[in-house]
Amino acid sequence: MPEQLNQELSLKLMVVLSKAYKTVMDQAIKDMKRHGLSASEFTVLELLYHKGRFPLQQIGSKILVTSGSITYNIDKLERKGYLKRVPCDTDRRVTYAEMTDEGRSFFDAIFPKHAEALTDTLSGLTDDEKSQAIELLKKLGLEAQSKL
Repeated sequence: MPEQLNQELSLKLMVVLSKAYKTVMDQAIKDMKRHGLSASEFTVLELLYHKGRFPLQQIGSKILVTSGSITYNIDKLERKGYLKRVPCDTDRRVTYAEMTDEGRSFFDAIFPKHAEALTDTLSGLTDDEKSQAIELLKKLGLEAQSKL
């Protein structure tokens, strides 16, 4: 493939990927806010909902949010009664975030609706196309990461 065509396609892919990501995320965030949560609060709860108790120090890297923002969001979610801080029995340096029963009940109620909203947002692709997109984007991300 001629280098100029390769560059043009790369630039076009970056633009299309960026625009698609922004549009899809705007829809997802709109749905999260509909449930009274910021995107960061929602993703913290989603992590705890699916993974269970999780070290506070590792949440930021898991959901791609800064540590200062994590502390702020953990405080907000704790005030709302959706999670609690639990000290580690074996290492005093570690504190876990854990969903409360109230948080789990709340997320049990809203997560299926959120999943439906995302499914609707992504309905422009068939299941096969979604699988292909997942594989291609993983491949793209892993190659880009190897160059860091």
